[in-house]
Amino acid sequence: MSAGTQRGNAQAPSGRFAPAEKKVIFASTLGTTFEWYDFYLYATLAPFFAALFFPPGNDTAALLSAFATYAAGFLVRPFGALLFGRIGDLVGRKFTFLATILLMGFATFAVGLLPTYEKIGWAAPILLVGLRLLQGLALGGEYGGAATYVAEFAPDGRRGFDTSWIQASATLGFFLSLLVIGLCRTGMDAADFAGWGWRIPFLLSLLLLIFSIYVRLKLDESPVFRKMKAAGKGSKAPLTDSFLRYPNNKFALLALLGATAGQGVVWYTGQFYALFFLTITLKADFLTAYTLIGASLLLGVPFFIFFGWLSDRIGRLKIIMAGCLLAALTYFPLFAGLTHYVNPALEAYAASNPVVVTARDCNVHVFVGPWSRFTDCDKAKDYLTKAGLSFMSAAAPAAQADNVVVKIGDKEVRGWSEASVAAALVDGGFPGLARQSDDKGVVTYFTRDADRNAIDWGMTLLLLFVMVLYVTMVYAPIAAFLAEMFPTRIRYTSMSLPYHIGNGWFGGFLPTIAFAMVAATGDIYYGLWYPVVVAGMTLVIGTLFLRDTRGRSIQQD
Repeated sequence: MSAGTQRGNAQAPSGRFAPAEKKVIFASTLGTTFEWYDFYLYATLAPFFAALFFPPGNDTAALLSAFATYAAGFLVRPFGALLFGRIGDLVGRKFTFLATILLMGFATFAVGLLPTYEKIGWAAPILLVGLRLLQGLALGGEYGGAATYVAEFAPDGRRGFDTSWIQASATLGFFLSLLVIGLCRTGMDAADFAGWGWRIPFLLSLLLLIFSIYVRLKLDESPVFRKMKAAGKGSKAPLTDSFLRYPNNKFALLALLGATAGQGVVWYTGQFYALFFLTITLKADFLTAYTLIGASLLLGVPFFIFFGWLSDRIGRLKIIMAGCLLAALTYFPLFAGLTHYVNPALEAYAASNPVVVTARDCNVHVFVGPWSRFTDCDKAKDYLTKAGLSFMSAAAPAAQADNVVVKIGDKEVRGWSEASVAAALVDGGFPGLARQSDDKGVVTYFTRDADRNAIDWGMTLLLLFVMVLYVTMVYAPIAAFLAEMFPTRIRYTSMSLPYHIGNGWFGGFLPTIAFAMVAATGDIYYGLWYPVVVAGMTLVIGTLFLRDTRGRSIQQD
């Protein structure tokens, strides 16, 4: 750390919160929870939005497009961090996160008013991407402001504990989005929710926005920031001082690669990727998935506070590194366990019926557009991927007359035909499809959800809770760690950029990258290599090049 870093063995102060400290924690956490709720509404509904805002024809491609739109909000988060971080270091913390919450609230409310692809064609996804970009800009400024604000109010020795409440707000916002969407989906039939009910959670954000602004208007500026401004020590060029001057630029790079990148992938794997894996791959119905994920989040929330408190006593960095290590070592068995306990019939079928696709002219479509062309190979792999089946790919030999041949166990389907592949799956006992005939003898196939009675609810919840526990380990101490790395005059800017690249790019792109890796390889677990490698990288860099910040006072910066 820098030469001015003050170290020691400071102990957490005893006693209750000071009234101002309690007010700051409550108001900041509440407002940030609502802002995360706004941002994660789309994330929760991303698979659902694939059918609303993208053209039909290839479900996997539409899903990847929905995830790419989801990722667009993360793409601009670092730019929001630069924009609002600079304002926060020049003007003040309070003003800046009032501006960010206004921008977030407007963008979220506007999503609830958007026409769908059926109504306005390609203008629908374009407008959706635009609003996601506004949300990302807002969140890029929000987190750094709230975390810096609380850290600067917190007394030395209790900074990890105080900022852990802000850290819990992200998971609480995700839980709130699951709760509101779940209530809407269970309170109306599927057609009504698809037609207009999905708009309700977005429109409700207007009420949350009004309440959040009311609460935050009652806050005072950070005393550390006021003291710095009164002494005339503020930075006139926070961007230059943060990223173009040594040693702060070195610390920003190390904070990204040695802390926030791994923290970001662990956060998004343990919550969002787990949710999508349950619903998309394992075919759990939405109510089952929301219930299991929501329960694991509620069980995990107290551990944000616990690990924040613990970081005040044993240090921030070792807790973050331990979370990355555990995640990298156990993600593959944890997700294999989810398959075993959520959909054992799917697991058994896949084990006894290996699938091989021998084809030519194959593509992976990450974002669907008018330029997209779906070959027979693309259609076959799309069908198998959305069925939740792993498959091997092989290049078609020159002598193969058909563009694609799908071999399922001992059955072989030559040429692409959805009905033929479905028939081969059903005849082989595949649990994810069922056959039905109408009164005219026309045969159709429909998707079946995982059997709720076959789910081992206790073991599934335990596995999900373990992944959320990793989230709390890497996330609870990170705000205090980042705040203590940088001086007051550039703290907002300096901590925001590595945080939002780590979370927005490394973490936020995780569902898109992971599912694209699955679609490209045909292995339902292959996408886990992405978080495993990134968490491993962070573990190595953080252990070798970073030092703990516990014991540093920022009150005199």
